[in-house]
Parts: sequence; structure tokens; C-alpha cells
Amino acid sequence: MPPRTGNRRNVDSKMRIIQFRMTAALKAVFVGLVLLTQPAFADDMAPGDWLKKMTNAVQTTNYEGTVIRIQDGVADALKVVHVVSDGVVREKVIIQEGDDLEIIRNGNEVHFIMPDRKSVLVDEWDDKSTLFSTLPTSDIRFGSEYDVSIVRKERIAGRKTIMLAIRPHDSFRYGHRIWLDIATGFPLQTKLMDEHGEAIEQVKFADITLDAEIDISALQPSINIDDFRWYAEPQRTVTNDVASDWASDNLPPGFLLTSTRNERVPGSDEPVTHMMFSDGLASVSVFIEPGKDRAISERSRDGASNAFSILAGDFCITAVGEVPAVTVEQIARSMQAP
Repeated sequence: MPPRTGNRRNVDSKMRIIQFRMTAALKAVFVGLVLLTQPAFADDMAPGDWLKKMTNAVQTTNYEGTVIRIQDGVADALKVVHVVSDGVVREKVIIQEGDDLEIIRNGNEVHFIMPDRKSVLVDEWDDKSTLFSTLPTSDIRFGSEYDVSIVRKERIAGRKTIMLAIRPHDSFRYGHRIWLDIATGFPLQTKLMDEHGEAIEQVKFADITLDAEIDISALQPSINIDDFRWYAEPQRTVTNDVASDWASDNLPPGFLLTSTRNERVPGSDEPVTHMMFSDGLASVSVFIEPGKDRAISERSRDGASNAFSILAGDFCITAVGEVPAVTVEQIARSMQAP
């Protein structure tokens, strides 16, 4: 491998945006499946059986296909190859529009290949898949924040699916429509719905091959990168869960604190406190860092993800998550200094 030099300041900032959007936009494929508490629908399978089948499919299935993502009215086509061998995930994703960005993952290391800049950005990756983020927890209070129902059968990418509808009770969270392959439990389509019932994001497999024998060459870069410049993303130091005097006095209904960690971010002399809040389905991260005399942009949006920042004394508080703007703003404003 060529030597890694430089740092992320030398790489176009759009790469971080693309990385975030890939995770945020496709995260909705799996959200809500732990909420299935309805009667059996297909083949006399109970909801818990569907969840077990889906989890196993996500963790063990080899697949390749074309994903169509629609976000902010713009459609992107992604070519995906995904292989699991001895518990190690290897994956290649090619964004077919624009600069032909390629994302290649081998275990916990991911390479962002940028042909237009003749560069490769190397980063760590914690998710189980580059496309699909971690499944939500199962501590949601069913019936309090969401209603979940199995709606109907449909065909997606030539395969039989069941459609699930997850409807929130208020404006603090999104709704979801999810289509699961009946034969395998694999998620083939999702729609993220706003409070007006309009789709914010749509993700759909246009074609897919499941459990096929995939040659290892399919996971190699599709272009010659021998003369590309390599950059290493600076590593963050993350502690285990810690106690914190920071607290919220006005969380949206159903949201609870699930973890608190300290992270040392490159370029910062002080550790950042990272608090995670969740209702069991939707999650919001809150980052608290020294921010005296710092200029901030209060509101920002990237697809379905919203962020809100505010100064509180000598600290900058930023809340970000795949939730409506009103949710991140209320959580950020509710944080109380120690």
C-alpha cells in the first residue's frame, strides 16, 4: 500500500458530507424492525421470527445489486457488492453519478477513493455495514410513541415482500415504511416519512442477487490507484461510558439518555462529551465542547438529518440526528450545565 500522508484538512470537505449522508440516508432501511408486535402475516411466522430472520440475513448474507437513493429530490444510483467471510465484512460501493466515488471496506478500515482528486482517504469504520448502520435497540415503549402495522404484500426488485408501516404519535420523530423480502427477511426498500406523510428519503434496490458466489476481484478498486495520494483520517480517542454532570430538563416525550462518553477529537485540546439519547428507534447525539467566543451556525440539515448548535456559557452544544429539526433544537436547548 502506498504511504499515508497528510490529514483531512487536505481532503475536500465534501467527503465527510458524503460519508455522513451515506450512513444517515441508508440507516432507515433497518429502523423499527424490533417493533414488530403484530399477529403473524406471511407463512404463519410470528413477528419475533421475522426479526430473527432479518438480523441473520443482515449479518451473514452476501449480495450485490443496484440501490436507488432519492434525497432532497435528487436520485443517486449506487452499485453495491457485499461479502461476509469468517465474520469479516468486505464491501464495495460505487456512487455512479458525479465524481464516481468508490468506498471500499475491509473489516474496520474503509477507503474513500476519489478519482477526480486522485486521492484515497483512509478512515476507521464501526458500523456492521457501510450501507446499513446498527439496528435500533428494543427498549421502545410500543404504543406510546409509535404504532406499527404490517400493511400488505408487494414485489420489490422482482421479489415478494411485506410492507411495514411505523407511524409516530407526534412531530418529534419520523415515520417509516419498510419492505422486507419474505424469503430471506432482507430489507429491499424504505421510505422515511415526515409529519405530513411525505417521503423525505427513499432507498430501494432496483436489482439484487442474494447469497451468490462473489469473486474476490469484485471487491477491488475498479480503477488503477497506484499513483494516487493517500491520506489518513486522524483517529479519535473514545473512552467507555462515563458519568457526567450535564443533563436535560426537557427531553421530547419518550427520549432517554442511553450513553455518555468522552472523545478526544484531533485538533482539540479539550475532550468532547458525547451523549446519546434515544426513544428505542430514533437517536440523537449531543456533543458538548468548550466554545467560548466561538461563532456557530445554529441550524443545519443534510437529507433527513438535522443539527442544532447553541452556546451555553463557555460551552458549545450541538445536537444531531435523523429526526425533525424541532427535536434536535429542543434537546440542545434543554441541556443544563454542571
